[in-house]
Amino acid sequence: MKSPLATILILIAAGLVVWLFVAAWPDWLTAVIGAKKLLVNTIFNGVTLAGLYFLVASGFTLVFGLMRNVNLAHGSLYLLGAYVGFSVADTTGYWLIGVAAGFLAGALAGALMQVLVFRRMEGDELRQTLVTIGISIVAADLMLALWSGKTYQFSAPDWLDGAVTTPIVLAVRSNGSVVPMAYPLYRLVVLAAAIVIGIGLWLVLNRTRIGMMIRAGVDDRAMLAAAGVNVHLVFAIVFAIGAGLAGFAGVVGGTALSIAPGEDVRYLLASLVVVIVGGMGSITGAAIGALLIGLAEQIGLAYFPTYGVVLTFVIMVAVLAYRPQGIMGRPA
Repeated sequence: MKSPLATILILIAAGLVVWLFVAAWPDWLTAVIGAKKLLVNTIFNGVTLAGLYFLVASGFTLVFGLMRNVNLAHGSLYLLGAYVGFSVADTTGYWLIGVAAGFLAGALAGALMQVLVFRRMEGDELRQTLVTIGISIVAADLMLALWSGKTYQFSAPDWLDGAVTTPIVLAVRSNGSVVPMAYPLYRLVVLAAAIVIGIGLWLVLNRTRIGMMIRAGVDDRAMLAAAGVNVHLVFAIVFAIGAGLAGFAGVVGGTALSIAPGEDVRYLLASLVVVIVGGMGSITGAAIGALLIGLAEQIGLAYFPTYGVVLTFVIMVAVLAYRPQGIMGRPA
Protein backbone atom coordinates (compact mmCIF):
# COMPACT_ATOMS: atom_id res chain seq x y z
CA MET A 1 0.00 0.00 0.00
CA LYS A 2 1.11 3.53 -0.71
CA SER A 3 2.01 5.71 2.24
CA PRO A 4 -0.12 8.79 3.00
CA LEU A 5 2.85 11.00 2.09
CA ALA A 6 3.14 9.41 -1.36
CA THR A 7 -0.58 9.87 -1.95
CA ILE A 8 -0.38 13.52 -0.92
CA LEU A 9 2.59 14.11 -3.24
CA ILE A 10 0.75 12.48 -6.15
CA LEU A 11 -2.32 14.65 -5.55
CA ILE A 12 -0.17 17.79 -5.35
CA ALA A 13 1.59 16.88 -8.60
CA ALA A 14 -1.73 16.17 -10.33
CA GLY A 15 -3.15 19.49 -9.10
CA LEU A 16 -0.05 21.32 -10.35
CA VAL A 17 -0.40 19.76 -13.81
CA VAL A 18 -4.09 20.74 -13.98
CA TRP A 19 -3.21 24.28 -12.89
CA LEU A 20 -0.51 24.54 -15.57
CA PHE A 21 -3.06 23.65 -18.25
CA VAL A 22 -6.17 25.48 -17.05
CA ALA A 23 -4.88 28.68 -15.41
CA ALA A 24 -3.24 31.67 -17.06
CA TRP A 25 0.53 31.66 -16.49
CA PRO A 26 2.25 34.45 -14.57
CA ASP A 27 5.01 36.34 -16.38
CA TRP A 28 7.84 34.66 -14.46
CA LEU A 29 6.66 31.18 -15.52
CA THR A 30 6.44 32.26 -19.15
CA ALA A 31 9.98 33.60 -18.91
CA VAL A 32 11.21 30.26 -17.54
CA ILE A 33 9.30 27.76 -19.74
CA GLY A 34 8.29 29.87 -22.73
CA ALA A 35 4.91 30.65 -24.23
CA LYS A 36 2.10 28.53 -22.85
CA LYS A 37 0.53 28.12 -26.30
CA LEU A 38 3.70 26.45 -27.64
CA LEU A 39 3.98 24.01 -24.73
CA VAL A 40 0.30 23.05 -24.67
CA ASN A 41 0.10 22.63 -28.44
CA THR A 42 3.26 20.53 -28.37
CA ILE A 43 1.83 18.22 -25.70
CA PHE A 44 -1.49 17.88 -27.52
CA ASN A 45 0.31 17.19 -30.81
CA GLY A 46 2.48 14.59 -29.07
CA VAL A 47 -0.49 12.81 -27.50
CA THR A 48 -2.51 12.76 -30.74
CA LEU A 49 0.55 11.60 -32.71
CA ALA A 50 0.90 8.86 -30.11
CA GLY A 51 -2.66 7.79 -30.95
CA LEU A 52 -1.67 7.37 -34.60
CA TYR A 53 1.53 5.51 -33.68
CA PHE A 54 -0.49 3.21 -31.44
CA LEU A 55 -2.90 2.36 -34.26
CA VAL A 56 0.05 1.22 -36.38
CA ALA A 57 2.00 -0.39 -33.53
CA SER A 58 -1.02 -2.23 -32.10
CA GLY A 59 -1.17 -4.31 -35.27
CA PHE A 60 2.60 -4.74 -35.19
CA THR A 61 2.59 -5.90 -31.57
CA LEU A 62 0.00 -8.56 -32.45
CA VAL A 63 2.13 -9.89 -35.31
CA PHE A 64 5.67 -9.32 -34.07
CA GLY A 65 5.31 -9.08 -30.32
CA LEU A 66 2.65 -11.71 -29.71
CA MET A 67 2.95 -14.17 -32.60
CA ARG A 68 6.74 -13.76 -32.98
CA ASN A 69 6.46 -13.20 -36.74
CA VAL A 70 9.13 -10.73 -37.90
CA ASN A 71 7.17 -8.71 -40.45
CA LEU A 72 9.36 -5.86 -41.69
CA ALA A 73 6.79 -5.17 -44.42
CA HIS A 74 4.35 -3.78 -41.82
CA GLY A 75 5.06 -0.23 -42.99
CA SER A 76 4.15 -1.27 -46.54
CA LEU A 77 0.74 -2.40 -45.25
CA TYR A 78 0.27 1.09 -43.75
CA LEU A 79 1.10 2.77 -47.07
CA LEU A 80 -0.99 0.29 -49.09
CA GLY A 81 -4.02 0.97 -46.91
CA ALA A 82 -3.45 4.71 -47.27
CA TYR A 83 -3.24 4.59 -51.08
CA VAL A 84 -6.19 2.22 -51.52
CA GLY A 85 -8.29 4.20 -49.05
CA PHE A 86 -7.45 7.46 -50.82
CA SER A 87 -8.34 6.06 -54.24
CA VAL A 88 -11.65 4.63 -53.02
CA ALA A 89 -12.59 7.78 -51.09
CA ASP A 90 -11.66 9.97 -54.07
CA THR A 91 -13.76 7.82 -56.40
CA THR A 92 -16.83 7.42 -54.21
CA GLY A 93 -16.68 10.75 -52.40
CA TYR A 94 -17.18 9.04 -49.04
CA TRP A 95 -14.35 9.13 -46.50
CA LEU A 96 -15.76 6.30 -44.36
CA ILE A 97 -15.82 3.97 -47.37
CA GLY A 98 -12.15 4.84 -47.89
CA VAL A 99 -11.45 3.95 -44.25
CA ALA A 100 -13.13 0.56 -44.70
CA ALA A 101 -11.26 -0.03 -47.96
CA GLY A 102 -7.91 0.75 -46.32
CA PHE A 103 -8.62 -1.70 -43.50
CA LEU A 104 -9.75 -4.45 -45.90
CA ALA A 105 -6.76 -3.93 -48.21
CA GLY A 106 -4.34 -4.27 -45.31
CA ALA A 107 -6.21 -7.27 -43.86
CA LEU A 108 -6.28 -9.10 -47.21
CA ALA A 109 -2.60 -8.46 -47.88
CA GLY A 110 -1.74 -9.57 -44.34
CA ALA A 111 -3.74 -12.79 -44.60
CA LEU A 112 -2.02 -13.64 -47.88
CA MET A 113 1.38 -12.98 -46.33
CA GLN A 114 0.62 -15.22 -43.38
CA VAL A 115 -0.62 -18.10 -45.55
CA LEU A 116 1.96 -17.85 -48.34
CA VAL A 117 5.04 -16.66 -46.45
CA PHE A 118 5.00 -16.96 -42.67
CA ARG A 119 3.29 -20.34 -42.52
CA ARG A 120 6.24 -21.78 -44.45
CA MET A 121 8.83 -20.13 -42.20
CA GLU A 122 7.48 -20.67 -38.69
CA GLY A 123 10.21 -20.18 -36.10
CA ASP A 124 12.82 -19.04 -38.67
CA GLU A 125 13.22 -15.37 -37.76
CA LEU A 126 16.19 -14.72 -40.06
CA ARG A 127 14.36 -15.94 -43.17
CA GLN A 128 11.26 -13.98 -42.16
CA THR A 129 13.35 -10.83 -41.80
CA LEU A 130 15.05 -11.18 -45.17
CA VAL A 131 11.90 -12.16 -47.06
CA THR A 132 9.77 -9.36 -45.61
CA ILE A 133 12.50 -6.79 -46.36
CA GLY A 134 12.34 -8.00 -49.96
CA ILE A 135 8.53 -7.79 -49.94
CA SER A 136 8.67 -4.22 -48.62
CA ILE A 137 11.10 -3.17 -51.37
CA VAL A 138 8.98 -4.74 -54.12
CA ALA A 139 5.77 -3.31 -52.61
CA ALA A 140 7.31 0.19 -52.44
CA ASP A 141 8.24 0.04 -56.14
CA LEU A 142 4.81 -1.29 -57.15
CA MET A 143 3.03 1.47 -55.20
CA LEU A 144 5.36 4.06 -56.73
CA ALA A 145 4.46 2.76 -60.20
CA LEU A 146 0.71 2.79 -59.48
CA TRP A 147 0.37 6.05 -57.54
CA SER A 148 3.56 7.86 -58.69
CA GLY A 149 5.71 9.92 -56.35
CA LYS A 150 3.13 12.61 -55.68
CA THR A 151 2.00 13.54 -52.19
CA TYR A 152 -1.68 12.89 -51.48
CA GLN A 153 -3.89 14.01 -48.65
CA PHE A 154 -7.45 13.11 -47.75
CA SER A 155 -10.05 15.74 -47.13
CA ALA A 156 -11.68 15.05 -43.78
CA PRO A 157 -15.50 14.99 -43.87
CA ASP A 158 -17.29 18.13 -42.77
CA TRP A 159 -18.43 16.58 -39.49
CA LEU A 160 -14.77 16.00 -38.53
CA ASP A 161 -13.50 19.34 -39.77
CA GLY A 162 -12.94 22.45 -37.70
CA ALA A 163 -11.66 23.04 -34.18
CA VAL A 164 -12.92 22.44 -30.66
CA THR A 165 -12.70 25.09 -27.95
CA THR A 166 -11.05 23.61 -24.86
CA PRO A 167 -11.17 24.81 -21.23
CA ILE A 168 -7.42 25.51 -21.37
CA VAL A 169 -6.71 29.22 -20.86
CA LEU A 170 -3.89 30.57 -23.02
CA ALA A 171 -4.04 34.20 -21.87
CA VAL A 172 -6.15 36.81 -20.12
CA ARG A 173 -7.03 40.02 -21.95
CA SER A 174 -6.78 43.44 -20.33
CA ASN A 175 -10.56 43.53 -19.87
CA GLY A 176 -10.44 40.29 -17.86
CA SER A 177 -11.79 37.94 -20.55
CA VAL A 178 -9.88 34.73 -21.19
CA VAL A 179 -8.46 33.38 -24.45
CA PRO A 180 -9.27 29.63 -24.62
CA MET A 181 -7.28 27.17 -26.69
CA ALA A 182 -8.83 25.72 -29.84
CA TYR A 183 -7.62 22.36 -31.18
CA PRO A 184 -8.46 20.43 -34.39
CA LEU A 185 -11.41 18.09 -33.87
CA TYR A 186 -10.00 15.44 -36.21
CA ARG A 187 -6.86 14.90 -34.13
CA LEU A 188 -8.96 14.44 -31.00
CA VAL A 189 -11.13 11.89 -32.82
CA VAL A 190 -8.00 9.97 -33.86
CA LEU A 191 -6.91 9.88 -30.23
CA ALA A 192 -10.36 8.68 -29.12
CA ALA A 193 -10.34 5.96 -31.81
CA ALA A 194 -6.92 4.77 -30.64
CA ILE A 195 -8.16 4.57 -27.04
CA VAL A 196 -11.29 2.62 -28.02
CA ILE A 197 -9.34 0.20 -30.23
CA GLY A 198 -6.69 -0.27 -27.55
CA ILE A 199 -9.27 -1.10 -24.89
CA GLY A 200 -11.04 -3.46 -27.30
CA LEU A 201 -7.83 -5.32 -28.17
CA TRP A 202 -6.87 -5.63 -24.51
CA LEU A 203 -10.30 -7.03 -23.61
CA VAL A 204 -10.23 -9.52 -26.48
CA LEU A 205 -6.73 -10.77 -25.65
CA ASN A 206 -7.18 -10.94 -21.87
CA ARG A 207 -10.87 -11.51 -21.22
CA THR A 208 -12.20 -13.73 -24.03
CA ARG A 209 -11.87 -17.33 -25.15
CA ILE A 210 -10.41 -16.18 -28.48
CA GLY A 211 -7.67 -14.27 -26.68
CA MET A 212 -6.94 -17.33 -24.57
CA MET A 213 -6.55 -19.44 -27.71
CA ILE A 214 -4.23 -16.87 -29.29
CA ARG A 215 -1.97 -16.74 -26.24
CA ALA A 216 -2.03 -20.51 -25.87
CA GLY A 217 -1.15 -20.94 -29.54
CA VAL A 218 1.88 -18.69 -29.15
CA ASP A 219 3.14 -20.53 -26.05
CA ASP A 220 2.37 -24.10 -27.17
CA ARG A 221 0.72 -24.45 -30.55
CA ALA A 222 1.09 -28.26 -30.59
CA MET A 223 -1.00 -28.59 -27.44
CA LEU A 224 -3.62 -26.16 -28.78
CA ALA A 225 -3.83 -28.13 -32.04
CA ALA A 226 -4.22 -31.35 -30.04
CA ALA A 227 -7.22 -29.73 -28.32
CA GLY A 228 -8.95 -29.50 -31.72
CA VAL A 229 -8.30 -25.82 -32.50
CA ASN A 230 -7.31 -24.85 -36.05
CA VAL A 231 -4.12 -22.99 -35.11
CA HIS A 232 -3.35 -21.90 -38.67
CA LEU A 233 -6.78 -20.30 -39.02
CA VAL A 234 -6.43 -18.49 -35.68
CA PHE A 235 -3.01 -17.14 -36.65
CA ALA A 236 -4.23 -16.06 -40.10
CA ILE A 237 -7.11 -14.13 -38.52
CA VAL A 238 -4.82 -12.43 -35.98
CA PHE A 239 -2.34 -11.53 -38.73
CA ALA A 240 -5.17 -10.13 -40.87
CA ILE A 241 -6.44 -8.00 -37.97
CA GLY A 242 -2.94 -6.66 -37.28
CA ALA A 243 -2.38 -5.84 -40.95
CA GLY A 244 -5.87 -4.35 -41.22
CA LEU A 245 -5.10 -2.00 -38.35
CA ALA A 246 -2.03 -0.83 -40.27
CA GLY A 247 -4.19 -0.14 -43.34
CA PHE A 248 -6.77 1.64 -41.18
CA ALA A 249 -4.00 3.77 -39.66
CA GLY A 250 -2.82 4.61 -43.18
CA VAL A 251 -6.15 6.23 -44.01
CA VAL A 252 -6.35 7.98 -40.63
CA GLY A 253 -2.74 9.18 -40.82
CA GLY A 254 -3.10 10.22 -44.45
CA THR A 255 -6.03 12.42 -43.48
CA ALA A 256 -4.19 14.04 -40.58
CA LEU A 257 -0.82 14.34 -42.33
CA SER A 258 -0.11 13.14 -45.88
CA ILE A 259 0.59 10.09 -48.06
CA ALA A 260 3.90 9.89 -49.90
CA PRO A 261 6.65 7.38 -50.74
CA GLY A 262 8.85 6.80 -47.69
CA GLU A 263 6.04 6.90 -45.15
CA ASP A 264 6.20 3.10 -44.96
CA VAL A 265 9.75 3.23 -43.60
CA ARG A 266 8.87 5.98 -41.13
CA TYR A 267 5.96 4.09 -39.59
CA LEU A 268 7.77 0.76 -39.61
CA LEU A 269 10.60 2.35 -37.61
CA ALA A 270 8.11 4.01 -35.26
CA SER A 271 6.32 0.69 -34.72
CA LEU A 272 9.57 -1.11 -33.97
CA VAL A 273 10.61 1.49 -31.41
CA VAL A 274 7.15 1.54 -29.78
CA VAL A 275 7.02 -2.25 -29.43
CA ILE A 276 10.60 -2.46 -28.15
CA VAL A 277 10.04 0.30 -25.58
CA GLY A 278 6.58 -0.88 -24.52
CA GLY A 279 7.29 -4.60 -24.45
CA MET A 280 6.63 -7.30 -27.01
CA GLY A 281 3.10 -8.65 -27.09
CA SER A 282 1.66 -6.08 -24.66
CA ILE A 283 -1.16 -3.79 -25.79
CA THR A 284 -0.70 -1.67 -22.66
CA GLY A 285 3.03 -1.50 -23.36
CA ALA A 286 2.36 -0.40 -26.95
CA ALA A 287 0.18 2.43 -25.64
CA ILE A 288 2.87 3.55 -23.17
CA GLY A 289 5.59 3.29 -25.81
CA ALA A 290 3.52 5.24 -28.36
CA LEU A 291 2.86 7.99 -25.80
CA LEU A 292 6.56 8.30 -24.91
CA ILE A 293 7.69 8.34 -28.55
CA GLY A 294 4.95 10.72 -29.71
CA LEU A 295 5.71 13.23 -26.95
CA ALA A 296 9.48 12.92 -27.47
CA GLU A 297 9.16 13.63 -31.20
CA GLN A 298 6.96 16.69 -30.77
CA ILE A 299 8.90 18.15 -27.82
CA GLY A 300 12.14 17.70 -29.73
CA LEU A 301 10.63 19.27 -32.85
CA ALA A 302 9.37 22.28 -30.89
CA TYR A 303 12.28 23.01 -28.54
CA PHE A 304 15.47 21.62 -30.13
CA PRO A 305 14.71 20.52 -33.72
CA THR A 306 18.36 19.89 -34.60
CA TYR A 307 18.70 17.11 -32.02
CA GLY A 308 15.05 16.21 -31.50
CA VAL A 309 15.31 12.88 -33.34
CA VAL A 310 17.90 11.74 -30.78
CA LEU A 311 15.25 11.76 -28.02
CA THR A 312 13.48 8.75 -29.47
CA PHE A 313 16.60 6.62 -29.45
CA VAL A 314 17.67 7.88 -26.02
CA ILE A 315 14.36 6.58 -24.65
CA MET A 316 14.84 3.23 -26.40
CA VAL A 317 18.43 2.83 -25.16
CA ALA A 318 17.45 3.77 -21.59
CA VAL A 319 14.59 1.27 -21.53
CA LEU A 320 16.74 -1.52 -23.00
CA ALA A 321 19.51 -0.79 -20.50
CA TYR A 322 17.29 -1.01 -17.41
CA ARG A 323 14.48 -3.29 -18.61
CA PRO A 324 15.49 -5.28 -21.72
CA GLN A 325 12.06 -6.87 -22.14
CA GLY A 326 10.39 -3.46 -22.38
CA ILE A 327 8.28 -1.50 -19.91
CA MET A 328 5.39 -3.98 -19.87
CA GLY A 329 7.09 -6.96 -21.49
CA ARG A 330 7.46 -10.37 -19.89
CA PRO A 331 10.97 -11.64 -19.06
CA ALA A 332 12.18 -14.21 -21.56
